[in-house]
Amino acid sequence: MTDIEIAQAHEMKPITEIAAAAGIDEQHLELYGKYKAKLDLTEIRKLPRKAKLILVTAISPTPAGEGKTTTSVGLADALNKIGKKTMVCLREPSLGPVFGVKGGAAGGGYAQVVPMEDINLHFTGDFHAIGAANNLLAAMLDNHIYQGNRLNIDPRRITWRRCVDMNDRQLRHIVCGLGGKASGVPREDGFDIVVASEIMAVLCLATDLADMKARLAKMVVAYSRSGQPITAHDLKAEGAMAAVLKDAIKPNMVQTLEHTPAFIHGGPFANIAHGCNSIQATETAMRLSDYTVTEAQIENLVTAKGYTDCVAFMGDDSLSIVVSTADGTLNSTDVAKITDIAMTETGYAASAIRIMASN
Repeated sequence: MTDIEIAQAHEMKPITEIAAAAGIDEQHLELYGKYKAKLDLTEIRKLPRKAKLILVTAISPTPAGEGKTTTSVGLADALNKIGKKTMVCLREPSLGPVFGVKGGAAGGGYAQVVPMEDINLHFTGDFHAIGAANNLLAAMLDNHIYQGNRLNIDPRRITWRRCVDMNDRQLRHIVCGLGGKASGVPREDGFDIVVASEIMAVLCLATDLADMKARLAKMVVAYSRSGQPITAHDLKAEGAMAAVLKDAIKPNMVQTLEHTPAFIHGGPFANIAHGCNSIQATETAMRLSDYTVTEAQIENLVTAKGYTDCVAFMGDDSLSIVVSTADGTLNSTDVAKITDIAMTETGYAASAIRIMASN
């Protein structure tokens, strides 16, 4: 049977039942149909964090297709099977890869999250909201220039790009604002995929709506003719963007084929951001379970900086990273760079991170 045949043949439980078994009262659920829900975290945030965090990471899938997601789901199901209260946290798939060579990202075989088709397509609309917020900021930026350019923005030094959640190379580099005065100021622009938007990274790092709004305000979108950075706050855009994202910031809850509770929320690319699901999703799971399984790409991020290979080991209160080098040594600059990656990816303090070299 194919992955989709396995998923469609499976009988899901109502998400209210999955939530109840996890200790979540129905009043904290915002239902998206029968099998999906967003969570109101107002009361859940008050619970103590109690779970052990299990980090699953890898550079690439095996030839048989088992990657981080499939392994994470299978591990969470197995832990629940032996009586350990476990939840799994994953990233949301992007429509670009779903309709590209990679395909869906909901696990595989009998280690899947469901409803698989919904998760791989529009899910609860988070990515559409992020795309709308991204393009709202782009529109406000261009409108500011059109309306007189009080901030003296240099159109040649605009760093904020538009986005669409699809693989479309024709839109990577464009010229916009053509068609006369009413159509804006002509300039070069381009589109990124939604998961490469800085807003995606901000949403996944934010601890609540107020924190997200503060982070959005600090995003640099352009430079003035004198070289000064222009932020979203300078355009007074953070409030409007936060309003568009008010529901997207809430974690999504679904289930695995074995009815393990699964939080699927956010999905920043690991080659340009931190490459793991939202902090809120992981924090929520760690307050409701004894073991929380999540996926991340520390190794990818480290090797992307030019190192040959590395392995990360996460303990209860420490993180060890072994990096392969030609002579078995790392200088202070290397250690600082890798420590920064690890802090961003895991939330561990620098004092809890140990970097080692091996040849």
